[in-house]
Amino acid sequence: MLLAAGLFVASTQTQAQTKIGYVSLGDVIQAMPEAKKADTALVQFRDALYQNAEEKRSTLEADIATFNRDSAKYTTAVKDVKRKQLQQQLQDLQGEDQRIQQELQKKQEELSTPIQKKAIDAVQAVAKEAGYTYVLPKEAVIVGPPADDILPLVKKKLGLK
Repeated sequence: MLLAAGLFVASTQTQAQTKIGYVSLGDVIQAMPEAKKADTALVQFRDALYQNAEEKRSTLEADIATFNRDSAKYTTAVKDVKRKQLQQQLQDLQGEDQRIQQELQKKQEELSTPIQKKAIDAVQAVAKEAGYTYVLPKEAVIVGPPADDILPLVKKKLGLK
């Protein structure tokens, strides 16, 4: 009987020491001004990439028109060289969409990595300061007391409203 009472007290103390909170990192990041700046920078980068691709398309179309217009003046050797150049331009242009997507993904990772690190560091600092043993993603919590949502604490730590 004494052993059972001792185990009950020990388990109660263990439960009291375990404090679990939750937070949505997406909400933290969305509230950060750095995220808004990164989104703007990414849109500008994307627009520049698409503008560059459009300029390449226009150049190719102009080069094809010039070739078609002037090809009667060219020798066979010049025609062969010009055709190969046009084929190379066309081939480069066909891979442009995939290259743009790769560049965008690379830029997005470059911009978002420091923002995510800052958010995670803030969550870890708040958890330590507030005595949370575990902090789970809010999306994984089906039921939880609102008081254990540490988003307001993290926002305060980051100086956000």
